[in-house]
Amino acid sequence: MWWTEVMGNLGSFKRSFLFSALPYLGFETFQVFSQAALVHATAKVFRVEEILEQADYLYESGETEKLYQLLTEYKESEDAELLWRLARASRDIAQLSGTSEEEKKLLVYEALEYAKRALEKNESSFAAHKWYAICISDVGDYEGIKAKIANAYIIKEHFEKAIELNPKDATSIHLMGIWCYTFAEMPWYQRRIAKMLFATPPSSTYEEALGYFHRAEQVDPNFYSKNLLLLGKTYLKLHNKKLAAFWLMKAKDYPAHTEEDKQIQTEAAQLLTGFSDKN
Repeated sequence: MWWTEVMGNLGSFKRSFLFSALPYLGFETFQVFSQAALVHATAKVFRVEEILEQADYLYESGETEKLYQLLTEYKESEDAELLWRLARASRDIAQLSGTSEEEKKLLVYEALEYAKRALEKNESSFAAHKWYAICISDVGDYEGIKAKIANAYIIKEHFEKAIELNPKDATSIHLMGIWCYTFAEMPWYQRRIAKMLFATPPSSTYEEALGYFHRAEQVDPNFYSKNLLLLGKTYLKLHNKKLAAFWLMKAKDYPAHTEEDKQIQTEAAQLLTGFSDKN
């Protein structure tokens, strides 16, 4: 009968419509989930950016403890920018005068772990390289002279990488200067140990250190009181009292925003007094 054929054709049409509609419905569902995922990811990015803005504001304001409290809430983060800031905050808490020696040691190792994770997440982050090097140096204070000398090569490598990635970061350049200054003034007994342990132990000169300190100052004049102090001290090592006095005076007159600035003012003033006593 004709109606049987029509009903059969209608059944086929319904089935073919259903099968053709399923992929469409699946695509619509996929779109909904994709859009939801995109919104979630975008919200997450905005959330991280918001945290970083808060963190940078607290850092610039010298709110060390508040900054640490904020960032430790996100210590499981996978974001390199957040992690290196957490490394810096942990180290800053460790440096506070009210922090006990036991707490300081825990914070120093904690900072290294955060910096290491930051570097693993983003090897192109100059700040991750910088803070990884700083934290390795700090840990060396607890691991003896052999480890400290061995780590020196790693520290130098990461400071150089930080400068390569961002030649306008005065702090990385300054820290490379400190590395040179440290090995230029290494005591004879440490040099002897270094020669016994390594075929080519790390070494540098005051001239190299001076070059980095000046380069940092050219990139960002008066960015850091310690750079001014070390310019003065390096010129003293090179027996140039006139230029030493010039930079030490700048360090002494530098506005004190932190405990470190105050300590540097005191040290610069004492070195300048030494000039007066000898004259």
